[in-house]
Amino acid sequence: MYPYSCDTFVALPPSTERQRIIFGKNSDRPCDEVQEVVYFPARNYGAGEKVECTYIEIEQVAHTYAVVLSKPAWLWGAEMGANEHQVCIGNEAVWGRESADDDEALLGMDLVRIGLERADTAEKAVDVITELLEKYGQGGSCMEDECSFTYHNSFLISDRKEAWLLETSGKHWAAERVEGGYRNISNQYGITTKMDKEHPKMRDYARSQGWWDGETQFNFATVYSFTTTARIEASGSRYCEGKKLLEKSNGHITAETMMDILRDKDSGINMEGMFMTTGSMVSVIPTDPALPGVHYFTATPDPERSVFKPFVFVKNINELKETSSPSYGPDDPVKKKPRFQSKPDRKHELFVKHELVAAITESYKDRGKKITESMRQLEKEKMTQMEEILSHGIEEPDFLANLFSSSVREEMAVYGKS
Repeated sequence: MYPYSCDTFVALPPSTERQRIIFGKNSDRPCDEVQEVVYFPARNYGAGEKVECTYIEIEQVAHTYAVVLSKPAWLWGAEMGANEHQVCIGNEAVWGRESADDDEALLGMDLVRIGLERADTAEKAVDVITELLEKYGQGGSCMEDECSFTYHNSFLISDRKEAWLLETSGKHWAAERVEGGYRNISNQYGITTKMDKEHPKMRDYARSQGWWDGETQFNFATVYSFTTTARIEASGSRYCEGKKLLEKSNGHITAETMMDILRDKDSGINMEGMFMTTGSMVSVIPTDPALPGVHYFTATPDPERSVFKPFVFVKNINELKETSSPSYGPDDPVKKKPRFQSKPDRKHELFVKHELVAAITESYKDRGKKITESMRQLEKEKMTQMEEILSHGIEEPDFLANLFSSSVREEMAVYGKS
């Protein structure tokens, strides 16, 4: 299985406009997989409580933060998301010298969710993820299928003031702080000689494996990557294209810029085929802590044919029903061993309607064009409304409690007219 998945981007001042951090990610996954967008409020837990992740159980903490997640519907973790403190995280598959065929442990997607639930800054998220990685390891199939699809992970993590790139190989890892400009990642190791945090035994391990002589300058990407690059060629070209697209708007990067990048098909960033872009996210985080962040999610495949809908953290947010997949509890085939003996229907309400409209768009070009125009118009209206909030703050929080759900219903109304 070749690494055909995911691109994550972050842009910080001075590459952005209006003192904002812009985060974006396409989640590229098997084309038949449903991605849901879900919200979990902050919670307190008693001593000794456990949390059941995708494959294993770990100890719970006393308090978890409110999170909004875009996640493959079959697993516990998330591909990307944000928390109430405006920390955003996206992960990527990476393959290197270390085998990824480990026993079931924490998935990279589990670590994304845990990082968001437990960290109120990007740097703390790095600490949370690496501590659990060292304790439990990473492993298990990353696809809802009997054929095992495994990988190690890199993470791009941002908050109101900076971003961190965290790259892992087994239980070893390196992290780099990004304090300005822009950064993108695409399924390949990108940390070289600048490491602001690292696993204390990561260099010794590389030397013991004969990957590093202990004398030349240590370069994480060179030491831990495959000796042959054929396997990461596709991600390498996407990485270069993504970097070029960011460079083109350097100094003026906005949410719209990021959405355009995620919709770009020529670069391969908006992926089609057996692996495709099944969900997308763009977040706008003002550096001013008095102003709210706005998080846009599609909850549907192909951002070119989807609406980025806004979510803002306020009190009293209800369950995001229209983008939540059916739950099968302990009867879920993922929970039973041997796993993945069958695949239940995981389509949520928006997914079903979007799938139908995508078929119409494909078959009837003129109708498809009108539908797409109506969708973009809705998106533009929502972004104009959010600009007011991003610039001046929230006056009536209760009006935003159902912001995402009402935007989804408006999107479905557009589909209904078609």
